[in-house]
Amino acid sequence: MDSGLYAAYTGLMARTQALDTAANNVANAGTNGYRAQRDYFRSIFAGGLDRDSPADSQVGQSVNGFGILGGNRLDLGQGQLAATGNPLDLALQGQGFFALQTKTGLSYTRDGAFSRSSTGVLQTSQGEPVLDRNQQPITIPTGSIHVAGDGSISVSTPDGSMIVGQVGVFDFADKSALIAEGTNRFSAGDAKPIVANASIEQGSIEGANEDAIHGTMQLVLVQRQAEMMQKALSVFNNDFDKTATEELPRV
Repeated sequence: MDSGLYAAYTGLMARTQALDTAANNVANAGTNGYRAQRDYFRSIFAGGLDRDSPADSQVGQSVNGFGILGGNRLDLGQGQLAATGNPLDLALQGQGFFALQTKTGLSYTRDGAFSRSSTGVLQTSQGEPVLDRNQQPITIPTGSIHVAGDGSISVSTPDGSMIVGQVGVFDFADKSALIAEGTNRFSAGDAKPIVANASIEQGSIEGANEDAIHGTMQLVLVQRQAEMMQKALSVFNNDFDKTATEELPRV
């Protein structure tokens, strides 16, 4: 079978899958702490061909190694910060994640839209405790709250000021251990978190690291590429039909 058909087919597969990724990125461009997904590619015949094959040795690249979408990788680039004025809204500058205690275990996020529960526990909008450096919940008494760049929380009361805890910010030596859960949550399996050097900015929220305009442009580009591959595939199919119609009667 003509190798061009394989190229068109695998190209269409890759672009169709990439469309889902691009659409998801655009849909979450307004989600706090969202980390965009980026596509990477691999060969459809990876490990399946003789590397010494003449068909596999032109300019160091395989003419039969048709690229398909290998999967998605997290883009851990910085998102834009937006000031809110809420003293319990916290944004991260640099690499790292807040740790949360959820019903299913530890979870990590860049969404720092926090609040104080009725019992004084620092929590997410879903009521999940935000953890300190020792991975313990943080209790904040009533008073004026100040959060320093290193996460130290101090509360001013009529009796004076006192430090009541330190928000934990964690990172991972192997970023590939992070698995997206939902829109802005991540799990890390058995990977051990390390203390991150990110700085905390009080009264701000970090947005997604996907720009809606550029994301939309990427979506349109991928869609057009998919349409081109579909047209190319149709051309090859029509050529095969024509060949079959002309040649089979002679057999």
